[in-house]
Amino acid sequence: MHSFRMIFLEALLIAGVLSGLFSSSVVAQNCKCDTNIYCCSQYGYCGNSYDYCGPGCQAGPCWVPCEGNGTLTVTDLVTQDFWDGIVSQAADNCPGKGFYTRSAFLEALSSYPEFGTKCTDDDRKREIAAYFAHVTHETGHFCYIEERTGHQNNYCQVSEQYSCNPNKEYFGRGPLQLSWNYNYIDCGKAHNFDGLNDPDIVGRDPIISFKSSLWFWVRKGVHYVILDPDQGFGATIKIINGGYECNGQNTDQMMARVGYYKEYCAMFGVSPGNHLTCVTSNLAVSK
Repeated sequence: MHSFRMIFLEALLIAGVLSGLFSSSVVAQNCKCDTNIYCCSQYGYCGNSYDYCGPGCQAGPCWVPCEGNGTLTVTDLVTQDFWDGIVSQAADNCPGKGFYTRSAFLEALSSYPEFGTKCTDDDRKREIAAYFAHVTHETGHFCYIEERTGHQNNYCQVSEQYSCNPNKEYFGRGPLQLSWNYNYIDCGKAHNFDGLNDPDIVGRDPIISFKSSLWFWVRKGVHYVILDPDQGFGATIKIINGGYECNGQNTDQMMARVGYYKEYCAMFGVSPGNHLTCVTSNLAVSK
């Protein structure tokens, strides 16, 4: 199997650490960047996310489709019994009871046919186990729709590209607790809702809620690192919540995610693979 040799360095870039480190850079067509680090997208822009390193990537650490052609589908693994086994562990008065349903998930899944359908059957099992490990952790077994401490931070980061509505808050909502104004705005553009002015829809519409989690999973590269044996589940933690749970921070939370992942892998009859934690990872992307 080919490896997806993606190195997420956005946090370092923000700090300016990389400037001057590379005296000779490889300049791709239309891209004035070091392609030892960045991908040159199909449109000639430099970056490290799916939009740069996915389909059409011209140069750099582009994601290479893995070998293997499994036959298992998501519905083969995410059965109603599997679903009920997660939901049953949440209290009856949880706001997510009746909101997070398997039918809503499967309807949202139609927008992301790449999820759980790539590479070998074992790879598919690991990806689905990883997704539900994070979802279980983030929502408390599908109990919570909104981040429990979200109102302490409205998650607004203003830039030339992104603004915030002062009357709205961009705290975590949905299966993966989508956070920050820029994520709501971009996800809204992908799924025809107004993420700037109506982020609440992610906590109001179960299908959009699941679409938001799958959008983050695919567009932020989680889908790719879990399929890369050189990265594994630890890299998914780094992308989703690395700023709070990796490199020695909140290790109990990190290990809770690992525990769910190992549990679901065991249920699917697959080894969880290597690189399960993000304690000493060189990845640098957080949610």
